[in-house]
Amino acid sequence: MKQVTCYFDPISPFAWLASKEIGRIEAAGCTVEFVPVLFAAMLNAHGQKGPAEIPAKRVHTFRDVMRLAAAKGLRFTGPPGHPFNPLPALRMSTAIADAAARKRFVVAMYAACWERGADASDMDVLAGLADECGLDGKALAQAAGTPEVKQALAAATERAIAAGVFGVPTFEFEGEFFWGADRIDSLLARLEGNRIDEAALQAFLDRPALAQRKPT
Repeated sequence: MKQVTCYFDPISPFAWLASKEIGRIEAAGCTVEFVPVLFAAMLNAHGQKGPAEIPAKRVHTFRDVMRLAAAKGLRFTGPPGHPFNPLPALRMSTAIADAAARKRFVVAMYAACWERGADASDMDVLAGLADECGLDGKALAQAAGTPEVKQALAAATERAIAAGVFGVPTFEFEGEFFWGADRIDSLLARLEGNRIDEAALQAFLDRPALAQRKPT
């Protein structure tokens, strides 16, 4: 089967919305592997601020999320506060070696956080969610605190950045990236064999910059 990689961080409400589309991707004959990455590290690597760190963009982001959730018939509650520390959830996800079990946990964690208001930064809450998914929450909570798991998350994030990932959610198929919950249709078209003209893209990218913004 074809494989799609989904790079995620629970801090993104758009990654929650994207998690509702996994069935469409799997229906196209693909397996979806969830790879936890630290969005904050990506922002630092690319010299950016997160949407929630820009007041006007924060308002727009969550207004947009509520519109999209309503259109999908989803309940939006949101976590107790935002931004929050996603490391506990990312590390617990990393500690789940089995791909199917990790997917089950991640989807459940997103629903708990964004639909029911659960605190995804609380390891006890996460352990309880893991138990509900048929996993050993206590063992996973312990594993999440080990140097090995912390390093594995850091390494996965570094690999993603090196490959060109800059945001979440990002879906990867055969080295091509699809960023955002609103790019599922583009991904599905690619899975069907539709591709852009790579030579034309490169020709455009090779054109010189005709203006540059002065740094402030």
